[in-house]
Amino acid sequence: MKMSIIVGVTHMNLGIFCSLFNQLFFRDKLSIYTEFVPQILFLNSLFGYLSLLIIIKWVTGSTADLYNIMIYMFLSPGTLDESNTLFAGQAFLQVVLVILALVCVPWMLIPKPLILKKRHEQAHYSPARLHDVSDDESTQLTVEVAQPGGGGHGHGEVFEFGEVMVHQMIHTIEFVLGAVSNTASYLRLWALSLAHAQLSAVFYDMVLMLPISMGSSGGGAVSIILIVVGFFVWACATMGVLMIMESLSAFLHALRLHWVEYMNKFYHGDGYLFVPYSFAEVEKEEL
Repeated sequence: MKMSIIVGVTHMNLGIFCSLFNQLFFRDKLSIYTEFVPQILFLNSLFGYLSLLIIIKWVTGSTADLYNIMIYMFLSPGTLDESNTLFAGQAFLQVVLVILALVCVPWMLIPKPLILKKRHEQAHYSPARLHDVSDDESTQLTVEVAQPGGGGHGHGEVFEFGEVMVHQMIHTIEFVLGAVSNTASYLRLWALSLAHAQLSAVFYDMVLMLPISMGSSGGGAVSIILIVVGFFVWACATMGVLMIMESLSAFLHALRLHWVEYMNKFYHGDGYLFVPYSFAEVEKEEL
């Protein structure tokens, strides 16, 4: 279970860094400071800290209860039982991490829409800025506000502050709730390992060893038949269930973790507006 949490937090951090590469490619500095930075801080202030506690507990062999540590980190910040203390200054660090996580929520929600609104007002309604520019340059300033690469919201060329605010609110809520649900979703790796271990034990005890014990007590040809039949059933069950079905199940779960928990950190799938092919439009463009 602990290993699945560490793998999940590492995987989600990689997804957030992929969003950084997208923002650097589009030169979207606004999204870097208002989305990437608070997202990476929020995720690691909670679940990155949990992964650190898991590693420290492994190394030191402590008997600290990580469930209580994470629960009372929010219920009673600054207080920590001596039995749950893993390192010096842990209580103070937990207070700092809780405050940092709480600050990251409005950091993701408020600044970007306000900055986009200010950019829009400067580009469209500031006579001082548009006094000495030509019509083409003025149009370019207008369009830049709505372009994703220029820090826009990517909903078209018409800027609507309410729409941008709602979009940012949805994005923030999805990330905050997803940080919890996505981390819990990686526990499916732990569940798969438990199911595999239990199926292996059942097949070994009830399918292979039971006929062997019955055959050894009977003796003669009956015991040989029971052992051969039991081994054949055990081999078929092992190959069919553990080797094929379990492998397919693990592959599908891993595919789901990549598609949802990993890719939702950087992939939005907005695409391009579909325009049906038209010979008339092609001829018009060539002319």
